[in-house]
Amino acid sequence: MKLALRSRDLALVALCIALVATLALLLRGEAAQALDRSLLDGLHDWLPRGLQNGLLKVYQLSGVGFTGLLVAASLAYLALKRWWRDLGLLVVSTGGILAIVDLVLKPLFDRSRPPEKLLVVEGHSFPSGHAAGSVAFYFAMVTILAAHYPQLRRPLVVAASVWIALVWFSTLVARAHWPSDLVAGGAVGTAWLTLCLALWRSRRNPQS
Repeated sequence: MKLALRSRDLALVALCIALVATLALLLRGEAAQALDRSLLDGLHDWLPRGLQNGLLKVYQLSGVGFTGLLVAASLAYLALKRWWRDLGLLVVSTGGILAIVDLVLKPLFDRSRPPEKLLVVEGHSFPSGHAAGSVAFYFAMVTILAAHYPQLRRPLVVAASVWIALVWFSTLVARAHWPSDLVAGGAVGTAWLTLCLALWRSRRNPQS
């Protein structure tokens, strides 16, 4: 079975890897770190307090417990439908991104989280697991559901995009990550999901 990795997929993965590497290099300098601090502080000064409180609740809701239940429910649904290839995509995309971010990249870059966190958050900061995981999980589910229910593709994409944007903003409001952490996390999640979808397409089209 050949991996269904198209030229545009290769370009996207290469771009994402280059972006993460570039950010990691830039963040060794004071200028990039100062920009991160300025953006984070500016967001807190700009957002109304009521909206910040609402986004903090989004951050808490999107944590490990809720997301774990959502992933488990999604896996159960795919199993009941007997969509085994789709189930495999979800397992590899979500499980793989957790391993890549938490076991490899975060210890490698060893970046501290922002000071004055509004909630208790442990571990390293770069890249953001929230950002990477949300891209990998939600867009994997969008792809799976849209393949079976094409008429739902647009609302699924819109809903997933809005929710991911809220999760990202909530992460900044909670001061759990620097803005560059989110950009890097989104890039890592996109690259990994692209590779997972290439494998998924190969398994759905074994003759190609």
